[in-house]
Amino acid sequence: MSQRRRRSLAFLTSGVLALPLLAGCGAGDEEGGPVAAGQDIAMTSRDRVADGGVVRWAVDTLPDTLNTFQADADATTARIAGAVLPQLFVMDAKGQPVANPDYLEKAEIVAREPKQVVLYKLNQQAVWSDGREIGAADFVAQWRALNGKDSAYWTARNAGYERIEKIERGKTDLEVKVTFAKPYTDWRSLFTPLYPKQVTGTPDAFNEGARGALKVTAGAFNLGAVDKKTATVALTRNARWWGRPAKLDTLVLTAVPRAERPAALAAGKLDMAEIDRTGADRIALAHRDAKAAKGAEGAGGAPAHGPGASVTAAQATMSWAIAYGADESKAKEEQASRAANAEAAKKYAEEQNALRTFAVRKSLEPAYTQLAMNGASGPLADERVRRAVARALDRKALAEIVLKPLGLPAKPAGSHLALAGQPAYADNSDALGGQDTQAAQALLADAGWRRGGKITEPAGAKAGPEASSEDDGKTPAGPGTGNDGLYVVGQDDERNGDERAGDERAGDERAGDEQGGAGNPQDARPAAGPGLSPALTVTPLAAQQQASLLAQADVARAAGGPDAARDTATTATDTDAKGAPVREGDGAGQGKASAAPAPAKQARTSGSMLAKDGKALSLRFVLPSGPGSESLRAVGERIAQMLQKVGIQAELKKVADESFFKDHIASGQYDLALYSWPATAYPATDARPIFAKPEPAADGSLLVEQNYTRVGTDHIDQLFDQALGELDEGASRDLIRKADARIWAAAGSIPLYQRPELVAVKPSLVNAGAFGLGAPRFQDIGWKKSPAATEKNAKEKK
Repeated sequence: MSQRRRRSLAFLTSGVLALPLLAGCGAGDEEGGPVAAGQDIAMTSRDRVADGGVVRWAVDTLPDTLNTFQADADATTARIAGAVLPQLFVMDAKGQPVANPDYLEKAEIVAREPKQVVLYKLNQQAVWSDGREIGAADFVAQWRALNGKDSAYWTARNAGYERIEKIERGKTDLEVKVTFAKPYTDWRSLFTPLYPKQVTGTPDAFNEGARGALKVTAGAFNLGAVDKKTATVALTRNARWWGRPAKLDTLVLTAVPRAERPAALAAGKLDMAEIDRTGADRIALAHRDAKAAKGAEGAGGAPAHGPGASVTAAQATMSWAIAYGADESKAKEEQASRAANAEAAKKYAEEQNALRTFAVRKSLEPAYTQLAMNGASGPLADERVRRAVARALDRKALAEIVLKPLGLPAKPAGSHLALAGQPAYADNSDALGGQDTQAAQALLADAGWRRGGKITEPAGAKAGPEASSEDDGKTPAGPGTGNDGLYVVGQDDERNGDERAGDERAGDERAGDEQGGAGNPQDARPAAGPGLSPALTVTPLAAQQQASLLAQADVARAAGGPDAARDTATTATDTDAKGAPVREGDGAGQGKASAAPAPAKQARTSGSMLAKDGKALSLRFVLPSGPGSESLRAVGERIAQMLQKVGIQAELKKVADESFFKDHIASGQYDLALYSWPATAYPATDARPIFAKPEPAADGSLLVEQNYTRVGTDHIDQLFDQALGELDEGASRDLIRKADARIWAAAGSIPLYQRPELVAVKPSLVNAGAFGLGAPRFQDIGWKKSPAATEKNAKEKK
């Protein structure tokens, strides 16, 4: 463990909620095939891909650094590294690390006793762009920079590197021998990406030398110009590349906000872009309208969607009357408005016409959305209440809200530590149990919560950790009340017990809402809002996942220094289902009431909701309010309805994206929340800080690492530690599955569904799109040859 502790920011957004309309679009639809949950990249053999050309690929931001091991690295940093730097192991379509033959002939454990030794045999043609062979010196420099012994290196993570004892040259210059002081099952996570010794050899070079440029690279592409004026990064074909040459001449990464991507695609500024539901629906509508136009030549009338679509005939008539009426000032104003609306409609129509030329490729993103429960204080400090919340949930119904309309598998996520298809995956949800209203009610009764109990707390008081001056007690009485904050599902009135249309409201929820970054108030996309990135800073993942582990890791610790997030909290210990946490904090940072005089107590009964010791069982459910989070809010409302059935009142609090994580999740100011974690091929390393039992600090607070639920046990930690040091891969996976079962039983977080991934592409762009769990193979991306060119090549081969 380095002096500079691993730091992180949670993956903040969930998947994109799609309309049924979208289920009909996608690259495979034209061929009549079903939409698969694997990669959707129009996989094409290289002989059918044209040589040359340019592809413009949207990214969320220009990178602040090109060093993926620094705290402010982001998704673009990772994408660039994947194209220009050695990736010794890459993720296959199942999210499993496989040796990359462009750099490795072989990498294997050659000794286990007395110490673990890994021997890397490098591709004899692998060289840096300056002509120097890739070798042991680069491994040694990166190890010394990242092992945590020299605090002069500004590193965000050191997991795995601190276990290395020494690195030596093997029998030849192409062999590198790494000896570990302690066994390390995730050794494949190391040295990906591998930087040249010119970057990692000194603190100055590491800290500043690779922030804006990489003078030496070794990938299928070279790093060209980083142009802040045009918000682009140019990657050009590497003429010294020893592998199969890149098909493209240039890959241009272009920073475009997600909300602006449909317009950028339509304007011809992009060829490929991850999009949200709004963008995908627009493309689907464009295709639908194009088909309809073929059978309705010259059809007119009001537009079915877009600007002006909601204007009724009466409104249109009134507008015309005002525009040409006797009141000249009003007429002039109305004419200007009509002209602006007409221009907007014309622009929209032109964009829709251009969007017909794009397809939407879709898969499941390497991340899952969870319901997090803050076990630090309040009702959720009792494990029985957390279990009751979990057993009140119909997770399949929640997954269907998001995934079924897309034609994607709507099976609930069954693991905290792996995704379906990964070797470590197993559905361990039985350790907690499925949806069971009676079981949930029995757990709540056992914890002392009763219906119809007397409530004597001040009006507006909360049962959870946010019982603070933030709420003035003026709580609106129904869901959807107010645009900025609190609304309640399960208020004690005649609506109690009304199951209403969870299906209606969540199904058509916000059909016309504008959406922004789907998955990116984060880059997070969480999964993601201004200034928020999916980040966990732990060991290296696949290139496309590293951004989730690195971006803006400083945010969570900004107030408390570089070492670790501190929080005074309660943690669960290893107890049975009825065991309550045994250690409580003093409540610091948990939203203490202000010093103002307490409101007068009001005696009343809880009705059909639950109460205990004069307090109603009311939980603060925090959700981001910005565009791109519509699916979170829809799922949150459905969860609140499910909780209402067992007598739990959920108060949905919408907060600004920029404060969602920093001011609520990281600081512990919530009871319930929805956010996502990225997948990893190395759960023993990467997932441990997410579920580690918080440890007391000298000042009495707790070091929570990335465990923002504040729920952990010694046994879970022990299982992670055993898995980390187990070199038998099967045995290590078994330990990971056991840890996952324990995490389910502790009920700090409940996995709900894997997030959908939507990518707009030109149909002729191949080997690119929704990559799912796998990593892009940049040199194979390109434009499909025309049928004539393919036929000509076939004849020439004969």
